[in-house]
Amino acid sequence: MFKKVLIANRGDVAIRVLRACREMGIKTVAVHSLVDASLMHVKLADESVCIGSNKSSDSYLNISAILSAAELTGADAIHPGVGFLSENAKFAEMVAGHGIAFIGSSPEHLTMMGDKILAKQTMANLGIPVVKGSDGEVKSIEEAKAIADEAGYPVLFKAASGGGGKGMKVANSPDEIENAFRMAKVEAKANFGDDCVYMERYLAHPRHIEIQIIADAYGNVVHLGERDCSIQRNHQKLLEETPSVVLSPEKRNEIGEIVRQAIKKLGYVGVGTLEFLYENGEFFFMEMNTRLQVEHGISEEITGIDIVKEQIRIAAGEKLFVKQKDIHFNGHAIEFRINAENPESFCPSPGKIEELHFPGGNGVRVDSHIYRNYVVPPYYDSLVAKIIVHAKNREECLAKARGALEELVIEGIFTTTDLHKRLVRDKDILAGKFDIHWLENNLEHLNNGG
Repeated sequence: MFKKVLIANRGDVAIRVLRACREMGIKTVAVHSLVDASLMHVKLADESVCIGSNKSSDSYLNISAILSAAELTGADAIHPGVGFLSENAKFAEMVAGHGIAFIGSSPEHLTMMGDKILAKQTMANLGIPVVKGSDGEVKSIEEAKAIADEAGYPVLFKAASGGGGKGMKVANSPDEIENAFRMAKVEAKANFGDDCVYMERYLAHPRHIEIQIIADAYGNVVHLGERDCSIQRNHQKLLEETPSVVLSPEKRNEIGEIVRQAIKKLGYVGVGTLEFLYENGEFFFMEMNTRLQVEHGISEEITGIDIVKEQIRIAAGEKLFVKQKDIHFNGHAIEFRINAENPESFCPSPGKIEELHFPGGNGVRVDSHIYRNYVVPPYYDSLVAKIIVHAKNREECLAKARGALEELVIEGIFTTTDLHKRLVRDKDILAGKFDIHWLENNLEHLNNGG
């Protein structure tokens, strides 16, 4: 097992990794930008190193600085957390080149799944269902029109190197193809330095369903069921739950086994998540995230599996301690992402937290790095807390969520808490009747008090 892990991240995920390491008897190193010197995990880690100024490019994306910090402190492993360098194949390769373990996927699989076209082709070859569309890059308007005629309108252009909704444009008819194609390429180039785009049939009312997997280096693979991440804005998730109300146990077992076998054939090692669109009883692969997910906590709550500890154990060369038959899904769990944003305009709201009280009680978990008088900086992701509730069924889980959100107090900045309070009382949410477009279609209604 590792003796010392450097945590190459910040915020709630850094605290999450630090806690797992502590419980495993592993010493920790926190790296931080100048403005993040007061972060909670920096205070709690055994050692800390400042790796640059406030810009991500000068700190959390600064590979040389992170590797220097690892060598300086004698860390024998690096955990990349979520975002930043967590899916950067060059970083993973350089870490290994310095004789340090990378607690994540292999450079080969990071490269493969980072290319959305190659990922789709690979998964299709492994028996994963994919949506109709181009076989690769779309290079011309004429080609795009021909593919759209075969796949059927509407169609969606997507950045091959993309994510988070950037470089995605819809065309509802042949007249809209040219503009959508050009806009997608411009946005892809601006955000990812690569204007390569592909296209697929646009699903009108899908759910966003993802499957969590864990795989070791000995061919053992398990899935931890699904997470329904359909409540989102601009392709950014705000609320996640497990299990999904639209899947039967039979459908869950079916897609879980398909995914498990595909990952086994792929030879993938580590934790990962396969994301699907689900419509009319069919799954369509979107992408694979080759890292820990923000919403991993709800899968932990219903399975009792500590995903972060397993990720560390696997990176250290250990075998999975469970088989698929040992995994049982208990109750229902929901995660609410509390962002430092205006709940109506979604404008970022950095600033000093003047008052803070987190909810508690049986079945209430809070993953957060903030504390009273902490100043939320304007430079990074706006997530400040994750409120996770777990109960024996969905109805009780929503009731518990209403209480937990009422208890939550964060003063001094705007947060999305009020939006979540309205969500857990909305009749469509209570009935489980929503898709990935639901929130954007109902925001005005929610902001007017429901």
